Amino acid sequence: QDEDTLDTWFSSALWPFSTLGWPEKTEDLDYFYPTDVLVTGYDIIFFWVIRMIFSGYEQMGDKPFKTVLFHGLVRDEQGRKMSKSLGNGIDPLDVIDKYGADALRFTLITGNAPGNDMRFSYDRVEASRNFANKIWNASRFIMMNLDGKTVTKPEDSALEDADKWILSKCNDMVREVTENLEKFELGIAASKIYDFVWESLCDWYIEMVKPRLYNSDDMSSQNAALWTLENVLVDSLKVLHPYMPFVTEEIYCTLKEETGIEGAESIMISDWPVYSKERHFAREASDIEIIKEAVKGIRNVRSQMNVAPSRKAEVIVVSEDAGVREAFENGKLFFSALAYASDVKIQADNEGVSENDVSIVTAQANIYIPFAELVDIDEEIKRLEKEEKRLNGELKRSNSMLSNEKFLAKAPEAKINEEKEKLEHYKKMMQEVTTRLEQLKK
Repeated sequence: QDEDTLDTWFSSALWPFSTLGWPEKTEDLDYFYPTDVLVTGYDIIFFWVIRMIFSGYEQMGDKPFKTVLFHGLVRDEQGRKMSKSLGNGIDPLDVIDKYGADALRFTLITGNAPGNDMRFSYDRVEASRNFANKIWNASRFIMMNLDGKTVTKPEDSALEDADKWILSKCNDMVREVTENLEKFELGIAASKIYDFVWESLCDWYIEMVKPRLYNSDDMSSQNAALWTLENVLVDSLKVLHPYMPFVTEEIYCTLKEETGIEGAESIMISDWPVYSKERHFAREASDIEIIKEAVKGIRNVRSQMNVAPSRKAEVIVVSEDAGVREAFENGKLFFSALAYASDVKIQADNEGVSENDVSIVTAQANIYIPFAELVDIDEEIKRLEKEEKRLNGELKRSNSMLSNEKFLAKAPEAKINEEKEKLEHYKKMMQEVTTRLEQLKK
């Protein structure tokens, strides 16, 4: 065996400058060395990264890169390293043929922290493929409604609360994702984009604006909804593009061709979205969250009682807070649709509320639905008793925290105040639940 050898990593160590024309002093070498970021697995830090660094200082007098991002290894579903001997390797081309390159890319980055290994799972790839389908279908819906219409930028006064809510949510998402990417928190950024697109845009906002697109004769309101849909979609595609380049480019170019949106010919060279203070609508965002909580409560109760979505019923919203009542008034059109309501009444007291009405207690309002012909009173009592038990647990936890001297001494003031607010909300909700139970048990 020849003892006078160098392993292959020593020639690999020359890569940062040898690819740029070294040892000649080329224009590329002068411009690109040192480079910015090296991305590599943690398993070759000593073999490759260290050798590139000392070779760079030795041959060029400078480090070869400013930042090194270490990623983990992709393991099989049992957590084993993929190897020829185990035969557990996966050909990415096979995965791409079945699910698409975007789905594979998104799977490998989602929920993955720098330096941590991840387990490959076809279920996760399928979930990523479903996400791509979700974006595709949402884009088709938006383009279908934009077809044949001239959309103009509305004044802020023409934007409805739901429009301002999604614009504000998108604005915050852009800011947070940009910050995450700058810190190389790629998996966290991907999760935030996923949550925004799937939940906020597709599951909520699109459903909120359907009554305005289909049933409203108010063309100003319809224009505001379409403009908002188009802008939020484009910003979402741009921040998603590094993760899913193919589907985002296809949608962007089609949107540009069919609707004439402003911007670059390709999403790859378009401007990255930037956070804007003008798109921060705190009050409207808060109001829509209040309505969302009510809708979730109504849907949960209807689901527990097996009430079909086609079965509509009157919904009574009771709140002493005038601001909360105004929020429901402003969102009455979409709230009625999302809550499967035949009619919505918004009032400050319980006038007209029957003891037999089903109640949904939220932190900001009480919702009553006269389901007398649909509801099993005994089941409603069981449901409220379950809620009472949950609230007792929350009250116990909150009281325990606020009576803990260590927590009060070490926790930030904002955290303590937040816990105090939660405690007051729980007390109010418990009072409503207790009162309702007493009424039903009579």
